[in-house]
Amino acid sequence: MTGFISAFDVTNSASVVCPTNGKVGRRVDTQTVKAMLNLPLNVLRNTEYRFCPDPTCPTVYYSADGLQTFAEADLRERVYQKHPQEDNSLICYCFRHTVGDVLKDRNAGENKVISEIDQGIKNGQCACDIRNPQGSCCLGNVRALVKTAAVKS
Repeated sequence: MTGFISAFDVTNSASVVCPTNGKVGRRVDTQTVKAMLNLPLNVLRNTEYRFCPDPTCPTVYYSADGLQTFAEADLRERVYQKHPQEDNSLICYCFRHTVGDVLKDRNAGENKVISEIDQGIKNGQCACDIRNPQGSCCLGNVRALVKTAAVKS
């Protein structure tokens, strides 16, 4: 139906805070939540879901009304944002690169990880909207990690 706006499409983002830490999380498509959950999908409700990237907060996804939360234990994957300092933490879910892979690549003065991700995107091999818990491309996270590592060295 053209022009149809559901109730959860017009939620005021200022009121959509994580019920655990009180910070506003980024909206994430329900399809991403479905793909990530390691629970029966009938636990999901017809509502907007948000992603909480705060590493100190146990909540990963929460409903816009704050009545439902999902923690990492409820998911199929560990979440990079919850473990950004751990070498074995996946940062690229489509091509299975870890924080350690990115740092090793950067320390060797190479760009293989970024090049592989770029090429995968060009080849239509990415599914970040489904495979990445944040529901969007990992490349920003990878580049930020490389930049942060460069500043620290």
